[in-house]
Amino acid sequence: MVASTRDGGAVPTRDDEQEPIRVRKVVLRRPPRQRVASGLPATARVRRGRRALEGLQRSFTRRELTAREFGASLAPWRLAAIGVVLVLVLGFSWVRLFHVGAPSVEDLRRAAGVDEWLTLPIGVKDDQPGVAYRDPGTGVWSGFDIDIAYMIAEDLGFRRQEVQFYGIESEDRARMEAVDLKNEPVPVKMVIASYSITKEREDMPNVMFSDSYLHTEQSVITLHGHRKVASLEEFRGQKVCTLSASTSASQAEKAGATLVRRNRVSECFALLDNGTVDAITTDAAILGGFKALNQAKYDHWDLGLDVTEAWGVSVGANEALKDLVNITLYRSYADPGDSRWEEAYADTIAEEAPLQRNIGTGADTSTITPLALTEQPFTPRPKVRELPWEDPTR
Repeated sequence: MVASTRDGGAVPTRDDEQEPIRVRKVVLRRPPRQRVASGLPATARVRRGRRALEGLQRSFTRRELTAREFGASLAPWRLAAIGVVLVLVLGFSWVRLFHVGAPSVEDLRRAAGVDEWLTLPIGVKDDQPGVAYRDPGTGVWSGFDIDIAYMIAEDLGFRRQEVQFYGIESEDRARMEAVDLKNEPVPVKMVIASYSITKEREDMPNVMFSDSYLHTEQSVITLHGHRKVASLEEFRGQKVCTLSASTSASQAEKAGATLVRRNRVSECFALLDNGTVDAITTDAAILGGFKALNQAKYDHWDLGLDVTEAWGVSVGANEALKDLVNITLYRSYADPGDSRWEEAYADTIAEEAPLQRNIGTGADTSTITPLALTEQPFTPRPKVRELPWEDPTR
C-alpha cells in the first residue's frame, strides 16, 4: 500500500516492509477519546492492533515458555489442594462440635468434672504397712497404693498437697464413703484400697473398676513356730480371721475354717497375737508388710492357689473418670520413659519380698512366699480420640 503526500510524492507504509514484525509482549492502552489524533488511517490502526494481538497469542502459546505453561497446569491442582484443606477443616470441626467417635481427653475431663474439683479426696487403707499406712505419730501416708494414687492424681492435674487421703474400711468401699480423723463420713472420688476386681463387685450399682494395677494372690499368716502350712484345709474347724467383704473369705469357708470377720486387718492381727484366732488369710501383698516388720513373730505361708487377686481403682459411677485413670495406667505401662509404677513397687513391695522367708524351728526356710507380680499388669490402649501429632503416652 502507498500513501500520497500533499505534493504528490509516494510514502511507503509498514505493509511495504519486507521484514515481518514479531511482537512478544505488547501492552495495549486505550487512549482517552479527547486525544484521538493519529497520522495513520483508521484501517492502519486496526491492522496494527490485530498484529499486536496475534503477537501476544503467539508469545503465550510458545512451547519454550515452560514457566507459563507449568504455571497454567498447576491451577487445577491448587484448587484441588484448597478443596482438600477445606474438607479436613470441616471434618475436624464436625468432630469437635458433635463429638463423633471416641472422646478426647478434654471431653473426658469435662464429663468427669475433674476441672471443677479443688481437691482430690481418695479412700485408702490406713493400717496396711507397705500398701497403705498412716503413721499415727507423724500423719505421713506411705505404701504402694499411696504412690499409685499420687501417680493418678498427677496426671489429673493435682499437686500432692491437693490430694486428700481418708481411711476407708472394706465394707465401705462400695459406698465410696471414708472417714476423716474425727471419724466423720467423707465421700470420696475414688477408692484405691487393695480392692480386688470381681464380677460380683462389678455388678454392684456404685462400683466401677479401672484396669488392674497389681496382681497378687491369697496367702495365710500364723504365729511363729506353727507347723508348715500348705493349704487352708489344714485349718478345718479352726478360727481364721479375714477382712469383711474380702474375696479371701470364700476360700476359707470352702476349706471348712471358722471365719472371724473384721473391717481392719490390724484388728485381725490383734486377735492373732492374743490367741483368739489361729491364722489370718487375705492377699499376700497385705500380709507381707506385717511379716516384714515382725519377721521373728510371724510365719507367712504360700497356699499355691490359682486365683489371681487383681487390684483396681473404683471410681463409683463416674465412667469418664475410669477412662482417665486407665489413660494413666496405660501410659505407665506402655511408655518406656515412665517409671513411676516401677519406682512405687521398688520402694514398697519389692523391699518386703526378701523378708518373707520363715525362720526358726519347724518353719519352711527353703522358699520365700511371693507377694505380687513384679511387673505392672497389661493395660490395653484406652479408646480416646487424639490428633495425629499427639502421643497418648505423653
